[in-house]
Amino acid sequence: MRVRPEVIPFVLLAIVVGALIVGACVAFRLPLPKAIWPGAIVAAVFTGYFLYFFRDPERVAPVDADAIVAGADGTIMQISTVREDKHLKTECTRISIFLSLFDVHVNRAPIGGKSSFLGYVPGKHFFTFQEKSSDVNQHNEILIEGDQTRCLVYQIVGPVARRVVYFLDENAAVSLNKGDRVGMMKFGSRLDMYFPKADISLTTKVGDTVRAGETIVARISKGGAK
Repeated sequence: MRVRPEVIPFVLLAIVVGALIVGACVAFRLPLPKAIWPGAIVAAVFTGYFLYFFRDPERVAPVDADAIVAGADGTIMQISTVREDKHLKTECTRISIFLSLFDVHVNRAPIGGKSSFLGYVPGKHFFTFQEKSSDVNQHNEILIEGDQTRCLVYQIVGPVARRVVYFLDENAAVSLNKGDRVGMMKFGSRLDMYFPKADISLTTKVGDTVRAGETIVARISKGGAK
């Protein structure tokens, strides 16, 4: 399975921690052959987890042009109607996906279109299952403008995750297909997708488990934007 190259610093950190444990054991007069074991086990466990966390499996998006897919792996934690006045400037349906520490954290485009990076917003680090995290937590803002609707994506991080990454050109709009990779959030996060309410009809509900780029969470409404 493909693994994101961002894993490299974390693997090196695991090796360093393992080496420090070995050094501490030796300092406490444990023979080196025995001291190696605890350090090696810790390094192996953390390396294994980091490789698992940074996995980047291939996904096949549905060919249905009206289908809107999940932007992240995880669980639908909230679906709400909100007024989004910063970018979309209309009443929106917001679909919030919670990612656990064991979900794939690579994010994908819910729709095809032109993807623009709107900016990184510094903020708080509340737990992402809290409602206020959508508005006040550290996040990236991404706008994808398709032929039939628009999608505003918030990559939100909480108290454990401290970094959000946008893979594409931050200085220019980039054309992409539905399901293409757009970024990554590190170590437990939340992804919010905003759509003009009049444009979509939901096909998912709170509590559903979804896969980025594959699970259909909504469809373009017949009366939606064209």
